[in-house]
Amino acid sequence: MKKYIRIVLQIFILYLFSLLGSFIVQILHIKFPGSIVGLLLLLGCLYFKIIPIQLIREGAGFLLGFLALFFVPSTVGVMNYPELLSISGVLLVLSVIVSTLATISITGLVCQYLESKQSGRDVQ
Repeated sequence: MKKYIRIVLQIFILYLFSLLGSFIVQILHIKFPGSIVGLLLLLGCLYFKIIPIQLIREGAGFLLGFLALFFVPSTVGVMNYPELLSISGVLLVLSVIVSTLATISITGLVCQYLESKQSGRDVQ
């Protein structure tokens, strides 16, 4: 029971960062998703050790377990637009596939570089 309360509180902390990002976007009148600003704020707080990772680890892990379900409504919503299934839709799907593969490749290369840099630092 205690674990579930901790997970709920950690998800609430993540939600607060999302709300803070949305508030900042609204105040500054910038055309950028507030949730992304919230994630960048969270990244900055974690990077500079303002908040410890243990404060959100279990809640974030819980949400990652259900990540695929978050895409179901948008996928079903595409069915309301049959023009997306025409040639422009094929091009859209192709661009999504190419950009996904590029993102995965670049992320993998950056992770390998950082890991080799980290292991080189540990050896010395």
